[in-house]
Amino acid sequence: MVLAFLELEQGEISELSLQMLNLAADIAAQMNTGVQAVLVGEDGRTAAGDLAAYGISEVHVVEHEELVDYAPEALAQGLLQLMAALQPKALIAAGSDRGNELLARVSVRGELPMAANCIAASAGEGLRVTRVRWGGSLLEEAVLRGCPALLTVMAHMLAPIEASPAGSEPNISSFQTTLNADDLRVRVTAREPVGGGVSLNNAPVVVSGGRGVGSAEGFDILEKLAGQLGAAVGCSRAVTNNGWRPHSDQVGQTGAQISPELYIACGISGAIQHMSGCRGAKRILAVNTDPEAPILQRANYAVTGDLHEVLPALSAEIDKLA
Repeated sequence: MVLAFLELEQGEISELSLQMLNLAADIAAQMNTGVQAVLVGEDGRTAAGDLAAYGISEVHVVEHEELVDYAPEALAQGLLQLMAALQPKALIAAGSDRGNELLARVSVRGELPMAANCIAASAGEGLRVTRVRWGGSLLEEAVLRGCPALLTVMAHMLAPIEASPAGSEPNISSFQTTLNADDLRVRVTAREPVGGGVSLNNAPVVVSGGRGVGSAEGFDILEKLAGQLGAAVGCSRAVTNNGWRPHSDQVGQTGAQISPELYIACGISGAIQHMSGCRGAKRILAVNTDPEAPILQRANYAVTGDLHEVLPALSAEIDKLA
């Protein structure tokens, strides 16, 4: 079988995991087998029932009394033990920060081949994958010859698997993993809320600023527009390097990978590292004084002008409609 590791967001299967299931189902069909899911802990057991709508009939819940939150080394050990028991042909996870980190640890511990950020795969003599490299500027083909093959699916490059009328409830089995103190050296022990408002990762609209905003105070007009649109505020790496916004707001290769319905890029040149973070956007509106800025060539809509004039004018028009 093909084993799919699923992540949760606020108790529900994450959007990136649903995208991953699309490729997992395709690979399983090529191998003439099925997809079985892996979830973690009590929250995973609660969410397992939702998988009936996605054609998953078998769910394995990895459990341990100390495994109550994210612990990459412990999870890697648990997955290796589960794979030893199930003998899957492949293990697949979403190409999120956690998915890539977790499978990298599984790969090292189990001496297994891994490919990250895949967008397609074909089964044969080894698993041939196509993966995204260099921030999206290169597609590489590689063959994973070990078994099981490990791969993660590039975020926001595939459509999520579609839900269908729920069939019978999946069979849920508990897998008690054996861990030692070293496996639990790195783990989340507490959580503190950061910021407020709309989450950058899930926002339908993102208003993002770059070097052209000019200062931390310059983001006030972006914050106002975002408030009017129910949007999240993002930024480029240049902004975080200057200390104007926290890294948690950064969109790009070394920041968040997002897929909003609308991405409003203000004063952002559109370097490939930034575009790799917003390539999943359905539409891009760019505001820039430079008519030759790369982002204007990629945008669906472009305004050549000063964002400090354009955005207040846009906010004023929105106020008139309120």
